[in-house]
Parts: sequence; structure tokens; C-alpha cells
Amino acid sequence: MALGAGPALAKKQLVIVVKGLDNPFFEAIHQGCEKWNKENASSDYECFYTGPASTSDEAGEAQIVQDMLGRADTAAMAISPSNAKLIAQTLKVASPSIPIMTIDADLAKEDADLRKTYLGTDNYLMGKKIGEYIKQQKPKGGTICTIEGNPGADNILRRAQGMRDALSGQEGLSALAGEGGWTEVSGCPVFTNDDGAKGVQAMTDILAANPKLDAFGIMGGWPLFGAPQPYRDLMKPYADRIASGDFVVGAADTIGDEVAIAGEGLVTALVGQRPFEMGYKAPSVMIDLIDGKTVEDPVFTGLDECTKDTVDTCIQK
Repeated sequence: MALGAGPALAKKQLVIVVKGLDNPFFEAIHQGCEKWNKENASSDYECFYTGPASTSDEAGEAQIVQDMLGRADTAAMAISPSNAKLIAQTLKVASPSIPIMTIDADLAKEDADLRKTYLGTDNYLMGKKIGEYIKQQKPKGGTICTIEGNPGADNILRRAQGMRDALSGQEGLSALAGEGGWTEVSGCPVFTNDDGAKGVQAMTDILAANPKLDAFGIMGGWPLFGAPQPYRDLMKPYADRIASGDFVVGAADTIGDEVAIAGEGLVTALVGQRPFEMGYKAPSVMIDLIDGKTVEDPVFTGLDECTKDTVDTCIQK
């Protein structure tokens, strides 16, 4: 169902609110939600997918959460917070009586008691694996730029922390300034609001200012799946350096053109999530919460790792 259409009143709604409808990653969650609906047509519940038109509309997502909480037919809600603090504040004000969980992105640790569980990727581990791939290619370190999404997105911040910890050999650094041999260049991290074109432009600008840059750590696949041809055009001159390990690009996700780009040798490694599985599992988890059953916290959905040599087998079927 499209945003604004309004769910049918005949069934109780298991609402999934994502950061934005313009992102292929969230469309995969939508497809998982719809598969659950098809397999559970006789259920008293229906999975209802919604979100703001754009991932940059943090206030719009908070408003949708507030509006859906005000509906009598909303039985439970799974939220992917674009701005963790804003969504936490929305929940505090609304004080919902229905079960709330997070999906894909979590609330900050201090606000975790506002939701029953988190379903999705172990984002710290994801970032750590990206860092390990980068470090494997350049064990002595170098210069790096981190590409991030929304500054308030907890999942992206956790990935960046995992990557920095892997590269530095330390824990909790907010930036790299020589630790483990790695230094983040001026102007980084870059926040792109999950916009692929902005991501490619940011990478272009960083490379122009730092022609000897050693690595990119891309915490979401936006430049690759959101602007695949501009990304290819930017990276093709670096293909030989990527192949030799002299220039390293570690990126999140394995959706859209990303795996093909890995096969073309234009990214060193991808660490992917399983968004379809998130959308498919979320309704069942919400029903368990409604029924008062014990649900683990967190519920992780696993990772897929792709390099040029593994593209034919790297995605779990």
C-alpha cells in the first residue's frame, strides 16, 4: 500500500515505518512484508508498510509514527528511525499502549526501553567487517574517508564505530588520527542523507582534494545502488589500484547493482544485509509481542559478504 492510501479497517495493522520510500533497501523490506501478507491471507492481521517520500524527511517519519499510533486499528509498530533521538521523543510524548519494536535501525542505547526488541543487522559487526576488509588490504594503514548517511541514524553510527575499532585496534574512537596507522582526511566523515548522487559527488570532491587517498569506508550502499553509473564512472580509473589493493573501497549492502559492481572490480568488498528477511519476519515478531510471548532482543538477520571472487555465491538464497 502506498503512503496516504490508509490501511483497510477490516484487519488489525502491523505497521512498518521506514526512513523513506525512495530507497531500494526499504523496498526490499516492503516486499518481505507483502510476502507475509500473501502467506497469511486468513490472518486477523495485515502488514502495512509506510514512510515519508524521502529518507531526508526525518520530521515526516516522526509525524507518520505519531499519526499511525493514533489509529485504532494499529496493533503494533516496527520503526526504522532516521533520527533516533527524534523518534524516541515522539514515542515518549505518544506513550503508546501497543508493542513497539525497531527494524533495520535501532534507538540509542539510552532509549532502548521504549521498544520491545530490535530486528535487523548487527550494525557494529557489519562496520567491523568492512574495516577488516580494508585493513586486510592495507595493514600498515593510510588515509580514509567515511561516507555516512543521516547524522542521527543509530545504525550508521554503529557501523562507523565498528569500522574505526577494526582499523585502529581500539574501541570507541570518534575519529581516526593515526591510530592503527589510519587517519580520516579533512571533511570526513561525509553525511549524504542516504542520497546516492550526493554520495558520489562527495567521493568525487574528496578524491579531488586528496588524490593519494588510500580508502573509502561507505557505511550504506547509497552511492552504488542509488547512482550506479556515476559511481562506475568515478571508480573505473581506480580499477587497477583497487585490484592491487593500493586503493580500497569497503561498502555496505548488496542490493541493486552492487554485486555486479563488485564483479566488475570497482569495490573491494561488500558487507550486505538481508532487508527482505527483515520485512518478512517483522509481522510474526509483532504478533508474538502482541500475544505477550518472550522475544529475544536483539533479533539479528545475518550478513552476506561479497568480493569480486565470490559474487556468484555470496548472497544467501
